[in-house]
Amino acid sequence: MRSEQQILEKIISIAKEDDRIRAVILNGSRTNPEVVKDDFQDFDVIYLVKNLESFGIYLNWIDVFGERIIVQMPNSMEIDEGDIESTDEIVYLMLFKDFHRIDLRLVKMENIKDCKDSLNKVLLDKDNLFSDILKPTDADYILRKPSQKAFADCCNEFWWVSTYVVKGLARNELIYAKEMLEGPVRKMFMKMMAWSAGTDHDFTINVGKSHRYLKSYLSPSVWSGIIKTYPRLNKIEIWQSLMEMTKLFDDKAAEVADRIGLTYNHVEAENVKAYLNEMKRAVFE
Repeated sequence: MRSEQQILEKIISIAKEDDRIRAVILNGSRTNPEVVKDDFQDFDVIYLVKNLESFGIYLNWIDVFGERIIVQMPNSMEIDEGDIESTDEIVYLMLFKDFHRIDLRLVKMENIKDCKDSLNKVLLDKDNLFSDILKPTDADYILRKPSQKAFADCCNEFWWVSTYVVKGLARNELIYAKEMLEGPVRKMFMKMMAWSAGTDHDFTINVGKSHRYLKSYLSPSVWSGIIKTYPRLNKIEIWQSLMEMTKLFDDKAAEVADRIGLTYNHVEAENVKAYLNEMKRAVFE
């Protein structure tokens, strides 16, 4: 397996030899001083380039980075209906046979403003584009205190879509019920859990992508409760998970609101909890 230094040297040397590439930026977890280093960290790299279109003519140019297991170009894929290929940048996600991964973005020179990130570390700057080079920090990723509207909208979405889960269970549409639980309901649930952690740490924390660091900022009992909210495709387990979610969400939403001076719509929460309780008979009859 290549070392971190060998990978970085390869990334920089490729840029030095190609006149189209004018600057190289590294960011992400490898530049975050708060993240514990491990062998699974990606190399998140930006090449600022001129003549972006020329890179798309001969796609095999990325072979110079190493022998790949798989590559993905998300900006040119049709995953969801209506996806449109981006013309402002080209993205290569590359996993190599030595298990390293490079996520490479090629960005037009004129879009340099779109590359602003507190975790940026400039590795190469041919044109002195970056006059003020600051030490990377995770300042852009610190959890923000919610506004009253953001808080109220999160609560409303959580309680509203919770009713969809029960409707799916009552119809024995378990895939639908689970997708509603794991999609919009969980998204709001985890947002509230993050805000709860934020209130305990004066909103100075970074919970990471997909809440990967959240466990570090929660009590063991709350974390244990969160674990209980992940069910299999089973009616009883989905119901129990939803009940655990509603209990934790209600408790933490009230606590967050009280501690940072927001208003929690207790009436809305109580109305939906009563509805869920009434619907239990339809679910299990």
